[in-house]
Amino acid sequence: MMDMKVEICVENIESALNAQNAGADRIELCSNLVEGGTTPSYGTIASVRDKLTIDINVIIRPRSGDFIYSDLEYDIMRREIDICGECGINGIVLGILLSEGSVDVDRTAKLIESARPMSVTFHRAFDMCSDPVLGLKDVIYSGADRLLTSGQKENAREGAELIRDLIVQANDKIIIMPGGGITESNIEWIARNTGAKEFHSTCRTVVDGEMIFRKQGISMGNGPDSMEFSRKIADPEKIKNIINILRGI
Repeated sequence: MMDMKVEICVENIESALNAQNAGADRIELCSNLVEGGTTPSYGTIASVRDKLTIDINVIIRPRSGDFIYSDLEYDIMRREIDICGECGINGIVLGILLSEGSVDVDRTAKLIESARPMSVTFHRAFDMCSDPVLGLKDVIYSGADRLLTSGQKENAREGAELIRDLIVQANDKIIIMPGGGITESNIEWIARNTGAKEFHSTCRTVVDGEMIFRKQGISMGNGPDSMEFSRKIADPEKIKNIINILRGI
């Protein structure tokens, strides 16, 4: 367990505090997790940094959808990285692709250079790459410190074989961090079958809201999964369970 780290992906300050209090090593701070995560607001970044002592990585993703960005969006990403540096954030999380499914090495490398001395994680945009072997080479060449991946499958358990192969290919040049569907019920299996040392999970649970009057027949979101009177937060008990399981490996 001394060599293993647990990163909890959160989208609000309550979850960030829950992660820290439960013993997580680091958080990834996002907004809009229902669409894969986008950059949180400046106020959220600053407030979380004020309240937490553990490491904070912030996702740099100006919108949901694919990972091909216009010049205007690229400039937004650069500015958001600057803001993270000014706030004392430990690391950023990003991913940029080209239309044929390869990593945009040039643009990625430039953002990584501008982010230093913050650490940089290349996120699950990698899982949309056409060739994972070449993709990993490109991520390493771009200068990233860490790669978050589900092994190009829907979740890390299904992608465990590729994750294991990527760890061998990386040969300690970059950290390979499994993420996607990692829970207390599968963390031990994933750890043993991949050889990974860092793990990424949301550990979320649904909690009821405080509204007494609940208007029916109208939704502020889209689709059947829209939640008007409840929210998802990181569950400290689930985080503690994952940490305790890893201690036993």
